[in-house]
Amino acid sequence: MILCKAGEVSDITELLLDAAADLLAARGFHGLRMIEVASRAGVSRQTVYNEFGNKEGLVQAVAAHQTEEYLSGIVTRLKEDPDPWEAMRSAFRYTFERTEKDRLVSAVLTGQDAEDLLPFLTIRGHPVLFHATEVVERHLSEHFPGRHVRLTAETTVRLALSHLLMPSGDLDSAIDAVVRVARATLEA
Repeated sequence: MILCKAGEVSDITELLLDAAADLLAARGFHGLRMIEVASRAGVSRQTVYNEFGNKEGLVQAVAAHQTEEYLSGIVTRLKEDPDPWEAMRSAFRYTFERTEKDRLVSAVLTGQDAEDLLPFLTIRGHPVLFHATEVVERHLSEHFPGRHVRLTAETTVRLALSHLLMPSGDLDSAIDAVVRVARATLEA
């Protein structure tokens, strides 16, 4: 992957990641073809292979890029409100609303059009869980110094993912439940 500045990718890499994300959402891992990614991005198939090595490398890059974008949005929202719980509400609202709009994430969560992507969140979801937990843990540590917040952070992230996978009510109820559990876990 061509990196420009720290964490940034080249325009070509961005085009390839976007094309691959669209195709993954529509066809899943097994339906993804490197030649179609290249065609959508307006480059040769060899360019895709040069950038990512193989299909697995491309899918891993898409997953890392999507995760980085999500976590960046969450961090931004966690910093916007001085009240730690309102900041968490904002971050989870962002997560739930973006998930509804993001075709690839929707495919991963529901399996619609891409049944083979569900394991990327469930069985192979450790990288997403780990990084999201770190973000929430840093947020809680800043607001509650000296407290052991790891369990609260992981429980909160796992509950949010559970609500994404199997919604049990409206958005506000889900957000309230996640924040209530976080507060109760931290105060216990």
